[in-house]
Amino acid sequence: MHPRPSPIAASLYTLRDLNADVIIMHGPHGCCFRTGRLLETDGVRVVTTAMTENDFILGASEKLEQTLKEVNEVFKPKLIGIVGTCASMIIGEDLKEPIEKLNLDSIILPVASHGGFGEGDNTEGAIAVLKSAVEYDVIPQEEANRQIKMLKLATEIEKTRGMAKGNYIKPNFGDNKEKVAKIIVKYLAENKKVCFILNAKKETSYLFADIINFNYEDINPNNKPMILANLDENIGLPRIRNHAINVKNDLKENNVNIDYITGGLDEYPIAPKIAEKFLEANDFDLVVVFGVPHALHIENFSCKSIAITDGPRLVQPLKDLGYDYVIAELDAHSKTLGTEKIVDSDFGMMIRSVINWENE
Repeated sequence: MHPRPSPIAASLYTLRDLNADVIIMHGPHGCCFRTGRLLETDGVRVVTTAMTENDFILGASEKLEQTLKEVNEVFKPKLIGIVGTCASMIIGEDLKEPIEKLNLDSIILPVASHGGFGEGDNTEGAIAVLKSAVEYDVIPQEEANRQIKMLKLATEIEKTRGMAKGNYIKPNFGDNKEKVAKIIVKYLAENKKVCFILNAKKETSYLFADIINFNYEDINPNNKPMILANLDENIGLPRIRNHAINVKNDLKENNVNIDYITGGLDEYPIAPKIAEKFLEANDFDLVVVFGVPHALHIENFSCKSIAITDGPRLVQPLKDLGYDYVIAELDAHSKTLGTEKIVDSDFGMMIRSVINWENE
């Protein structure tokens, strides 16, 4: 019942992950405006054919053709994505026709997604991009199959454990950050076993990794927390692999070492299964899961637990799953687009502040 990301936005982000130089939105100038502007900060040029009422009736193939010409002249791109919108797809615009007509040197991926594409799930837009990327030899079929599997699993998790379960969920900003940060510091100071599990989605890892970006020796040099993370740099599209490399390098510079790799940054739907096996084999007093915490079955464990999410509408579902405390980080995407370094998170800064207070 409440607003959810659309397939169009997912198409845009997936083209970004394929390192598209330019994305053409074939629709009205305001369609997915915020997403387009955010992607500009990530180095992708996003333009529009700016369809109007007359185009809804008579078609806008000439506008798309002209936009393609201008994009080619101005940006000299290697990879262009053309993303459909509700307006252009409802009237049956052919995205391939101008590509074949112009025969430009650029690789051009037509993506006929729209707001209600497929079942309406946002991941349908990402899947449409992957299929087009295979058709135009940008990625191999095997990688597309793996990506599509992850996306479908992500949809299942949202529909069964997240904010897409069907009922309206009131936004909730979670528990008091200072109170929860003090709990983490207290457990470490008292020699209790603590496990941090980073299960982040792509570029949001730059924000969520900040939560473990502190020196445990400042709390208790004899009680190192265990750190698990989905930071395998050998899995995923090139941009996503680079995110994993950058995050690990930043953490190493601050003497924060990952103890166990659970998967890649696009494997957040399945990486928690590896983390769960680790938790089953080791008794922890406190488990802290951040990024996509609802993918982990915390209800199967009896320890104290903390979840950190980027969705205010995920706070209550996470409480319902069994997390004792839930923290909401805001604007994860807008804070991490365009960066190659770990950025400050509200909760990470609070943990470091509590450590400093305790040491004064």
